[in-house]
Amino acid sequence: MTTNTKTETLKPSIVEKIVAWVRANVLLCIVLVVLLGVMIAMLRQAFSSGSEMQKFIRLTYAGLTDGSLLALIALGLVLVYKSTDVINFAHGEFMVIGGFVGYQLLVWLSPNMNAPLAVILAVVGMVIAAVLFGILLERFVLRPMIGEPVISVIMVTIGLSNVIAAIVGLVWGNNAQRLPIEALPNNLFNESGRFEIPFEGARRPLFLGHENLMLIAVVMLVTIALLIFFQRSKHGIAMRATADDQQAAMSMGISIRVVFAFAWSLAAITAALAGLMIGETSIGVSAQDIPVVGLRAFPVIILGGLDSITGAIVGGLIIGLVETYTGGYIDPSLKEIAPYILLLIVLMIRPYGLFGQEIIERV
Repeated sequence: MTTNTKTETLKPSIVEKIVAWVRANVLLCIVLVVLLGVMIAMLRQAFSSGSEMQKFIRLTYAGLTDGSLLALIALGLVLVYKSTDVINFAHGEFMVIGGFVGYQLLVWLSPNMNAPLAVILAVVGMVIAAVLFGILLERFVLRPMIGEPVISVIMVTIGLSNVIAAIVGLVWGNNAQRLPIEALPNNLFNESGRFEIPFEGARRPLFLGHENLMLIAVVMLVTIALLIFFQRSKHGIAMRATADDQQAAMSMGISIRVVFAFAWSLAAITAALAGLMIGETSIGVSAQDIPVVGLRAFPVIILGGLDSITGAIVGGLIIGLVETYTGGYIDPSLKEIAPYILLLIVLMIRPYGLFGQEIIERV
């Protein structure tokens, strides 16, 4: 006679799961509580008067704009790292040469056609030039470095940044060049080129420029296009497979060289768009100023995770808001330091970033 015994496994409840997660992430919970308290204090101050609410909305709008630009720059760095395990220290110079190519195309096209058509053709030409630049770079500079130590490839990118800077200086000079026409429409919604929002108790209405909103929209469109590319296209899936395991991808017939060429081309496209956007929103396309903005993207990818596209977007928005809020509410001199303080706190809790993949090596 056999007796069937049933062993019932008690599944932990949702509350037990939450308690277990809090115990495992005590430091993270403390940081989140502190950040929540700071945000509540900011909101209470913002709602205290109409002028304070204006200030809060203005800073948030500026932070989202700045963060979107940083996210666009970080996307190019993440794309290269995901596919090649290389941090591209020449990304700032990619932005410079892409921005100057867009500037030059606008100079040639704007006198002969209306502004919207000139901008569209200039952007298309800039994207084609970025793709060719990425392919040539991978074929003649980076492909011979396959199998070499990562530090050697990084040194190559550093040397490449100096070469690109020298070429740009010879062709366009070192002075900032203003775009001949506006790449982003400033009067898309009304003739004034800005939103006018009145607040009770404030001396004057709040003015928000259309240009910032268009920059945020461009970044959103680029991000959505990249996500669709990685999820739906054959080459995007091949890039994801290569990022997970290069040896396994090669065994399935995926050409690593093609994937690398795609990665560098996409990085060059995002860098060129970022360079043109910086030229539009600042004093112009400058070989001196654009690489400095590019350096600000490194805390973004470390905060979000070196191999995460989502991390690049979220990290960019967080850094942009933290910088703007710090400069507006605390002290403008701390604006550039605040992201690194936040970065140190996050890395102590999550060494691989907010969305980075944790790699465990067994010996």
